[in-house]
Amino acid sequence: MARFFQPKKQHSVNKKHQSVQVVRMDHHGDGIAYLEGKPVFIEGALPEEQALIQLTENKSKYARAKLIQIQQSSSERTTPFCPHYHLCGGCNLQHLNHREQLRYKQESLSQLVSKFAGQTVSLAPLVSDVDLGYRRRARFSLKWEAKKNRLAFGFRQKQSKHIVDIEHCAVLDPSLNCLLPQLRELFRAISQPEKLGHLELIAADNGIVMLLRILGRLKEQDQKQLQTFAQQQALSLYVMDDTEHPLLVCGHEPVYRETGIEIAFQPHHFIQVNQHINQKMVQQALSWLELSDVDRVLDLFCGVGNFSLPMAQQVKSLVGVEGIEEMVEQARMNAVRNQISNSAFYQANLEVALTESEWAKEKFDKILLDPARAGAKGIVDLLADFGARRVVYVSCDPATLARDSQRLLQQGYRLEKLGMLDMFPHTSHLESMALFVKE
Repeated sequence: MARFFQPKKQHSVNKKHQSVQVVRMDHHGDGIAYLEGKPVFIEGALPEEQALIQLTENKSKYARAKLIQIQQSSSERTTPFCPHYHLCGGCNLQHLNHREQLRYKQESLSQLVSKFAGQTVSLAPLVSDVDLGYRRRARFSLKWEAKKNRLAFGFRQKQSKHIVDIEHCAVLDPSLNCLLPQLRELFRAISQPEKLGHLELIAADNGIVMLLRILGRLKEQDQKQLQTFAQQQALSLYVMDDTEHPLLVCGHEPVYRETGIEIAFQPHHFIQVNQHINQKMVQQALSWLELSDVDRVLDLFCGVGNFSLPMAQQVKSLVGVEGIEEMVEQARMNAVRNQISNSAFYQANLEVALTESEWAKEKFDKILLDPARAGAKGIVDLLADFGARRVVYVSCDPATLARDSQRLLQQGYRLEKLGMLDMFPHTSHLESMALFVKE
């Protein structure tokens, strides 16, 4: 029988304003209403609100809409504290009071994991701290706009390449905020502003770090101007070009100490942005694992040793595994720096088979894993083979945690604890921790 191509049915978008009742929020922070039984996702809308909307996308199973007007406001709605809130692509929950943000995130986490686990999951006590001034690192976009004869300096606009000029960010560490006006003036004085890429600021425990990405070599006078500014402000200045390797121009290697260990890192390495929550998170993870001095522990996605090194101080031996060789080497140096001799660190791609890796043939009593947003899809199916009785999974995406939880349950583990950590106040992002136990 001949088969003829049939294009997919196009669903026209009705641009007419429509009034809807918002019933709940999804785990991205968007309000959900229903039109003719189809869910409509509305950024900025809250449950129990009557909202006037305009459809922007209409698929067969869902639609998206722009919020035009709040006709009946939720009692939980609050005025955003940031003047850039409706443009900046950073925070997306400032219109919801912080207490309710925490409840919503806990509910989202519980619902997602319960769905995959096939059981109702009660949450451990919430881990939270200050909700303003908590970010110790931030990346700013820099772009020379020749037609306007100006340098744009700020954060990306929501779903856009446009840069929103930022002079102050309420969730940024105060020591970094103080530098923004001076940095703006510094970059305006650069003779080749078109060669400025992006700027990253980090409040380390031994001083502020400034990492500047450049698009080509700067003139000597501009280089000197940057270095003089860094020295006057007692900053550690790194410059990074197309080689993707930052060069220390002046200052010293940054460190942080909230885990009880002095952990050195490079400015392009991953570290947790919220120092207060990181300290509590590490403490909770070690407590849930119930570490002892006879344990052999495996730390997967170990980074520069954030969990590894505090754990190594309490156990017989520790193996840390990370995909990025440069961070593996940094973890090794951090072990030496802290006189920790019972740890070993290896580089491995944790998304592929590990049968050739010597460490993967060993047995471990406890396992901790802290993967990136994509989760641990490659390694999670092998965790039971290591023989671990307790597994702590730290996640920055509840959806991938829920998916991977199902794989652990299939291997005979039981989900014993689940908790939310408020790592990113005023955003829909949440950090979570789950404990799996095998009898």
